[in-house]
Amino acid sequence: MQEKAVLAEQGQRQVKVAEMPKHPIARAMGSISLMCFVIIAKYADGLPLYRQEGILSRYGGEISRATLANWVIALAKQLQPLINLLREHQHSGTLIQADETRVQVLKEPGRSATSDKYMWVTLGGPPGEKSILFEYDPSRSQEVPLRLLDGFTGYLQADGYVGYNAVCRKNGIIQLGCWDHARRKFKDAQPKAKKGKNNTPSKADKALSYINKLYMIERQIKTLSADGKYQQRQEKSIPVLNSLKDYLEKNQHKVPKNSLTGQAMTYLSNQWEKLIVYCTNGELSISNILAENAIRPFVIGRKAWLFSDTPAGAHASAIHYSLIETAKANGLEPYEYLNQVLTALPYADTVEKVEALLPWNIKKTKIDSQG
Repeated sequence: MQEKAVLAEQGQRQVKVAEMPKHPIARAMGSISLMCFVIIAKYADGLPLYRQEGILSRYGGEISRATLANWVIALAKQLQPLINLLREHQHSGTLIQADETRVQVLKEPGRSATSDKYMWVTLGGPPGEKSILFEYDPSRSQEVPLRLLDGFTGYLQADGYVGYNAVCRKNGIIQLGCWDHARRKFKDAQPKAKKGKNNTPSKADKALSYINKLYMIERQIKTLSADGKYQQRQEKSIPVLNSLKDYLEKNQHKVPKNSLTGQAMTYLSNQWEKLIVYCTNGELSISNILAENAIRPFVIGRKAWLFSDTPAGAHASAIHYSLIETAKANGLEPYEYLNQVLTALPYADTVEKVEALLPWNIKKTKIDSQG
């Protein structure tokens, strides 16, 4: 809204017009607050644009879903510099946890509407300055991690997907396995696993008993410092791991490779060196559950809006999910944060001004102003 005032100067009345506030989308008919509502409603609350169109229509707002989609995509382009800074900052931490999930994009050039495309997520950053970053790519090839993790050195925790191997070799990244995946495979095998004589535990049961001991130790030490966790893992977890390794070596050849138990043992054997890394550093976790939790809002939202029409829409979704989930991870209310960012972004003509919009910097400024 452009403010106007009538002033009297030297006996003459003059109309003074205030400078129009800058808007992230030139000549857009919607206010920043309305656009923030649309983004939060879709990506935080799972409300598809066609439903928002209907809701707005009931209140007299004739805004088509095509217009809403154009706003979402145009705002994402303006927010890209902030995402770039978040990615750079994430790489300054010592650990990144990664995961990926399928997404349907109807009009991806060179690919059918039903073919698999992927939304990737990375979680990491320095203590107190964590970011959750989504990235759309039609491919699940090793080229995607090579691009997303370019320049990162440290630990990478993932589910064992071989697509991460190339970037780890190139950057000297230490791969960290996820015991949740190993445990899940044995749990899946349990119902069909053959029991021993007199209904004694199956081989899947016995492997799970060792794995459950590792998790019990983690529950007991979760409140300790990183050094305390390291000491306890060396004292308690390493002996359990040694026993499990010995059991695996003695029994893997006794199980059909194509059985569920055989597949679980093969996974455990292939991932062993990555799975024991968590015992070398108390700051590391036994599982990749945080990355799986980070990608869950996207998975839940996908059930509501089902697909993206174009790659531009999928890229926009990744950007908006990134800002919303990163805001939440840093204790900020997503609508308030996004509104503040989009209001300030048109005036952010230097890198320093864009950096000021990072969640932890906004949070610090807010605390300082309240103090």
